[in-house]
Amino acid sequence: MVPLMICCLLSGAGGISDVALLLERVKPALQGQGGNAQLATWNASTPLCLWRGLRWSTAATFPRELPCNSRGNLSLAGDPDLLLVSLRLPASALDGHLPPELAAFSALASIYLAHNSLTGPIPLDLGNAPALALLDLASNRLSGALPPSIWNLCHRITLLRLHDNALTGPIPDPAAVAPNTTCPALRLLDLSCNRFSGPFPSSLTAFRALRFLDLSANRLQGPIPLGLAPIHALNLSSNNFSGQLPPDLAAASLPPDSFLANSPALCGPPLPHQCLTDPSALTSSAVAAIVIALMAAAVVLASLSIGWAQGRWRPRRAPPPEEGTLTEDGEGKLVVFQGGEHLTLEEVLNATGQVVNKASYCTVYKAKLAEGGGSIELRLLREGCCKDAESCAPAVRRIGRARHENLVPLRAFYQGRRGEKLLVYDYFPGHRTLHELLHGEQSQGQGRPALTWARRHKIALGVARALAYVHAGHGEAHGNVRSSNVLVDEWFVARVAEYAVHRLLVAWAAGKADGYRAPELQSRGSKCSPRTDVYAFGIVLLELLMGRRASGDLPAVVKAAVLEEVTMMEVFDAEVARGVRSPAEEGLLQALKLAMGCCAPVAAARPTMAEVVRQLEDIRPRNSSRPSAIYSPAEPRSDAGTPTLPIP
Repeated sequence: MVPLMICCLLSGAGGISDVALLLERVKPALQGQGGNAQLATWNASTPLCLWRGLRWSTAATFPRELPCNSRGNLSLAGDPDLLLVSLRLPASALDGHLPPELAAFSALASIYLAHNSLTGPIPLDLGNAPALALLDLASNRLSGALPPSIWNLCHRITLLRLHDNALTGPIPDPAAVAPNTTCPALRLLDLSCNRFSGPFPSSLTAFRALRFLDLSANRLQGPIPLGLAPIHALNLSSNNFSGQLPPDLAAASLPPDSFLANSPALCGPPLPHQCLTDPSALTSSAVAAIVIALMAAAVVLASLSIGWAQGRWRPRRAPPPEEGTLTEDGEGKLVVFQGGEHLTLEEVLNATGQVVNKASYCTVYKAKLAEGGGSIELRLLREGCCKDAESCAPAVRRIGRARHENLVPLRAFYQGRRGEKLLVYDYFPGHRTLHELLHGEQSQGQGRPALTWARRHKIALGVARALAYVHAGHGEAHGNVRSSNVLVDEWFVARVAEYAVHRLLVAWAAGKADGYRAPELQSRGSKCSPRTDVYAFGIVLLELLMGRRASGDLPAVVKAAVLEEVTMMEVFDAEVARGVRSPAEEGLLQALKLAMGCCAPVAAARPTMAEVVRQLEDIRPRNSSRPSAIYSPAEPRSDAGTPTLPIP
């Protein structure tokens, strides 16, 4: 039965269809005062399946999504049978607010609006959405209290992520809204980096399915309750918690980082400082607690001793490849990272895949998860080319933690019992590699978009920002920069793939995996570095400017053109030069000079990627100096390409 409040909302909206409700109420609220290029696709003259960030179903086919090759090719704004099932617009420059009408969609199961600039409170009505199962509003500017009604979603919600906002007040107690609730589906709860105050909501300990809990960087205080040990990943740091940590947490092998930066009165394992108690002040209950704690410690010590003794008589097992959340059974181990929390070991292993590419060190599959789970990309590392699990652990940790809007994130890592290794990434339907866009055989009439200078500049800037972020993480290198590792979507947003994969490979395989190789990498024993990435980026930029494959010596071609006094416009790809009156005014000559500087034979003479970002920002094509459709989602001018999410 649909809740009464939802019925009232529908009635208040005049009983209109999901499409009309989206256009009349939701779109104006999300986009704020100005327009938004992403939401501009939401109009009655655009085919439904091209509406940005939306997925649809119908009353007859629900919950199956509406395919884009049938009714989805029509504009059906007035069709009452259409049902909105997913709203996904992360990093889309939304600067409005959350409308309460989001709760009026009867089939809306997931809302992903992270990394925008939405303001105002979380609507009370959102907790009464009849089908909502995933809610991600992280990294916005939401304020006010978290409505207690959010726990009305408890019986079906699997992910609730609200970190990096300005939410205040106490975290509402789930028991006050739904007594005896256990939130049987909720696996991830992230309320970190807000301004929540008050005590730890002890009812959270009843959430038996919860595996990820992050309440860090708030103003919570008081004792930490007993019963959190089943949680795999816990972060309560940077609050004001006090008292002794419960014994179950001490026995759960959680890192001390989970509890750092709290009150000095927070004590006990795994923190380094122990609790000090005045024996004369002990009550009978305190004595009993100490006895119980000592008995628990004795049991743990005995278990460790037995394990140590057994370990002497059998080969030592390699440690898990990652500090992240680990699922393990007889088939192997699966470590998941941010954004991959919905993946399970069984789903990954049972996904139906098809080969989409083969490289010297891996085979790439597009894998379909169980119905409703979407698709993922799997990279199966070839036997003999990758390091052992213990050697891979630091690299996997760094790769899994890297998050940037222009970087393809690693979602999970699988290690099989026979040594096989799988890297799990998002699958991006509709994306093509930069190499395919530049050098593919398809003609303009067969769907290849026009690659104007403004579009190529946006691609280059996205790649540069991703590399600047990677290099800011303690001098790390990408190690495999090439046009075939750059994915480009329909908005010409670039995402760089295969970050630091060379760290997982043995020397001979890493040599084959390297992208465009700088001169210093030709010598035996040389290693990738940020400067070799800069060289490879210079080749990518020359590809963009010249339209030529990187199989030849592109810097030599440019040098020869200068010596032969060839007109510079003849160096550029015809599609780049089309419509350009002055290469200097449009930034083409400056971009060519920058590319040649990146390809300097001497590594020390090359600019850093932070400097490359600054220069590309300064030479935006003249008609793109103001925010426009080509530079949407909004791309603010950055200072040196400073990463928004530094690699830990």
